Parts: sequence; C-alpha cells; structure tokens
Amino acid sequence: MLEDYLRSRVAALPNVRYLQRTELTRYLVTADNSRVTGVALRDAVTEQESTLDADLVVDTTGRGSRTPVWLEQLGYARPAEERMKIGLAYTTRLYRKRPEMFGGTQSINPVASPAHPRGAFFGQVSQDECILSLTGILGDQPPSDPDGFLEFVRSLPVPDIYDAVHDAEPLTDPVSFTFPASVRRRYEKLSRFPDRLLVLGDAVCSFNPVYGQGMTVAAMEVMALRTLLLRNEPPDSREFLRRIGKIVDVPWQISTSGDLDFPEVPGKRPAMVRFGNKYMARLQYAATQEPSITTAFMRVAGLVDPPTALMRPGLVRRVLRLSRELRSARPATPAGRVTAST
Repeated sequence: MLEDYLRSRVAALPNVRYLQRTELTRYLVTADNSRVTGVALRDAVTEQESTLDADLVVDTTGRGSRTPVWLEQLGYARPAEERMKIGLAYTTRLYRKRPEMFGGTQSINPVASPAHPRGAFFGQVSQDECILSLTGILGDQPPSDPDGFLEFVRSLPVPDIYDAVHDAEPLTDPVSFTFPASVRRRYEKLSRFPDRLLVLGDAVCSFNPVYGQGMTVAAMEVMALRTLLLRNEPPDSREFLRRIGKIVDVPWQISTSGDLDFPEVPGKRPAMVRFGNKYMARLQYAATQEPSITTAFMRVAGLVDPPTALMRPGLVRRVLRLSRELRSARPATPAGRVTAST
C-alpha cells in the first residue's frame, strides 16, 4: 500500500514519465568513457531499441543492478562486495481480519533468535485484511502448502499467532520469497567513477529485510542526493558515493552483527560483535518488561538514534537489572506487540 501510494504520487508529477515494460541495456557515455550521457533501452514487448539522453542517471534498479558489469566494460573497476549469507526465506499469506485478532495492537512479531530461529510478522493491512509472513533461515523455508504453513505457525515460540489464524479465513495462497544474502557494494572505495552517474538503494546495499532498514536507508540516501542537487550544479559522483557509504555504515553494522548471533551463519565474530550480541540479548529481554527500553531499542532499529544510544549509563543499568534472570540459555522470544500510533 505504501509503495503504491508513493508511486502514484510520483506519477502525478507533471515532469515525471514512467516507461513500462522497458529494459535498460547499457549506459551511453562520452568518447573517453568519462561521463554517462544517457541510457540504451529495449522494449520488452516489441524488442525495439532506443536511447534516452540524460543530464544525470541514477541507478535504483535494486540488488540485480548491472552497473558493476557495465563499469567493467567501460574500463572501470567493479566495486568490492561484502556478503552476509543468511539463507532467509519468507512465506506470506493474507487473511480476513477479525476484531479480536490483535487486541488493540498494530502487529504481533515473534522475532527469530538463536534459541528459536523461526519468526513471523503478523500485521494489519486494511480494515478487513491482515498479513502473516513466516521467516526461516539457512534452508528452513516456511512451507507454501496450507497445511504445512499452519504447522510452521504452530511451531513459533509463542502461541499468539496460531491462536489468531488457525481457524481464520485465508484470502490468498501462501507465497514464498527467498533472500540468500545481504550484499554491500563498496562504491565509495573506488578511485575512478564516471561523472553524471549515481547509485543508491538496494543497488548499493541490500539488507536482510527482517531488520526493516531498506526503505529508511533509501530515503536517507535520497535526502543526501537532494542536498547535492540544491547546489544547482551537477553532483560530484564520488562525493555522493562517499556520503552514501557513511549512511550505510551503521545499518550494515546492525544487521550483519545481528545475523552473526546465529551460530550457523558463516563469518568472523570479533570480540566487539560477541559482546554487542550478548548485550542485545539482555536488552531485548529487558524491553519486554519496560516500555522505555523498547522505545530506545526501536529508535536505534529505526535509524533515528545511533547504536551508542543503547549504551547510555542509565539505560545499561536498567537493562542489567531487568535481565538478571537471563542466563546462558535464552528463553523463548516473547511476541512483540506493536501498538498503532496516531
């Protein structure tokens, strides 16, 4: 719904035109390959080719971006890539909403943890619909057949969602989506890059979606682009990519460190990551008992506050006090109930 709203608003702008069913095949460049001057296109229906001149080209084509390949063809280096293999799988189904399902809250989210690596996001879509997405990692894919889907719901560490949907009216069949790895392309480290070409969004960094960072990071990157465009001069590509690199640093650290809390996920675990994950386990446990800790955590998860905000002395003392009963064996992750704000 949000994506449709934003797309419709953009489409209504008088100087915006969408080219539907159109494939981008390469960049147009100057004779010395130093500046991008437009794009070559192919109509997906007629296969007719055309070109489009541009003063500025911004690649927002997502994790499947072809820019690294095209850079290499133009004589530039490809950006180095960092990957965090998580093997995430989503399976999603819509249900008819009943008034008693949520009890005044917006969503119920038992988030996966090392003790219980299966998770779910159960939220309201509209007045009459709700959506349930089940998550599994490293090959544990939630089934797409109705019976298997419901059995996976039953296996969650809390009964709230199963109690809500086991006899609910489904509106769609379960549909699966896989996400093999988080990928970061280090464009900011390139020593050469074509002028009048920018890259942002998932084309730069595609995050594990369970952390809910992708749209926020993309919005922050667009704000950085706006700042450069307000200078009323062509933006410097490498300056922009350096700004993007700084924006990505914190959410990349948050998501990859969180993934490394799962022992089966491959990757190095320096002392800082191990310490941070142990503290986060305590903080999340304490957050189930004190709303102010939940608020502090959500502000960091939502990229409003920096991660250092969770290390303020007063907050640390409350976390340690409330998590005293938490031992090495973590308890079942409680369902996070998110109240709708007005």
